[in-house]
Amino acid sequence: MVERTIYNDEQKMFAQSVRDFIAKEITPNNAQWEKDHMVSRESWLKFGEAGLLCMQVSEEYGGLGITDFRYNAIITEELGRSGCAGPAVGYPLHSDIVSPYIEHYGNEATKKKYLPKMVTGEWIAAIAMTEPGAGSDLQNIRTTAVDKGDHYLVNGSKTFITNGYLSDLVVVAVKTDPSKGAKGTSLLVIDNSMKGYTKGKPFEKVGLHAQDTCELFFENVEVPKENLLGNEGEGFKYMMTELSQERLVVALSAIGAAEGTVEKTVQYTKERMAFGKPIAELQNTRFKLAEQATEVQVGRIFADQCITLHCDKKLDQATASMAKYWLTDLQSKVADECLQLHGGYGYMWEYQVARAWADARVQRIYAGTNEIMKELIARHILK
Repeated sequence: MVERTIYNDEQKMFAQSVRDFIAKEITPNNAQWEKDHMVSRESWLKFGEAGLLCMQVSEEYGGLGITDFRYNAIITEELGRSGCAGPAVGYPLHSDIVSPYIEHYGNEATKKKYLPKMVTGEWIAAIAMTEPGAGSDLQNIRTTAVDKGDHYLVNGSKTFITNGYLSDLVVVAVKTDPSKGAKGTSLLVIDNSMKGYTKGKPFEKVGLHAQDTCELFFENVEVPKENLLGNEGEGFKYMMTELSQERLVVALSAIGAAEGTVEKTVQYTKERMAFGKPIAELQNTRFKLAEQATEVQVGRIFADQCITLHCDKKLDQATASMAKYWLTDLQSKVADECLQLHGGYGYMWEYQVARAWADARVQRIYAGTNEIMKELIARHILK
């Protein structure tokens, strides 16, 4: 395999420490979290105590001030490789998708109120864009925020919200002026202390069983004006700006999961006996593993290029869309092929490959469906 060159020695040591932390604190608890439909709050606190949440947040707000995205990428990749999909989705979303909105667009009061507790894991964050009638089409959201002078009055609902049930705060996309379409969209921070804000029970999903995905409801919720992120009416622009990192995070989770699935399948085929010998000695098994290892290696090189581009602030939306679409497709393909190599055991939930197969499917849907990704890529190359 080609040696990765994007990480220096310090970052490689950090990767090993993250791997060790996951092996001790995440993997042994995953089965229980799947039964609970959520990761424990204790785990969030331990993740924060280890300095693995919102690393980029400045020391002024309790963070480490590490602005090199490679460290964030390592956490996402190692969580993906672990096969524990609940934490692999929830933690990076909190740190790399939600917190940048508050960091980049929040006022001083908002940053001081929310970021320190996000860093420690005391408060869990979510982002609410999708609605029952508006998924990938974010311009048509219907949740409204009416200006009442010193506050906004918010009404509407959101669905499929990752970290939703446990969340203490959520960045919500609202319409402050429905007549202006995308230009009437704004972003508000809503927290659990606000009356009229309620949550549905966690969904029963095909995969991501340890991830507390649910609906959110807003009925005459009074949101202070200081909780507006950036300028009124510029929320859609902010979302488009931040979505490149969001899609990269999903892509990195995908390639990490694909690598982990291949690694575990190689080991399984060495141990599983058929016709008097390990199935790793059968030609079909060997060829299938060779195919998956090759495609994962290609995906890894592309992912590393995207990390480098992002660190240099050169990752454009089209390339991020390519990474999200291609690597999540690859993740699903690898999981399916590796499940097949497990035979009937691959369909048993106790085997990690079954979880990998079920968990992979949603990756092609959220953060913008892969069909939307292709449309964005096409617009770029045909302009």
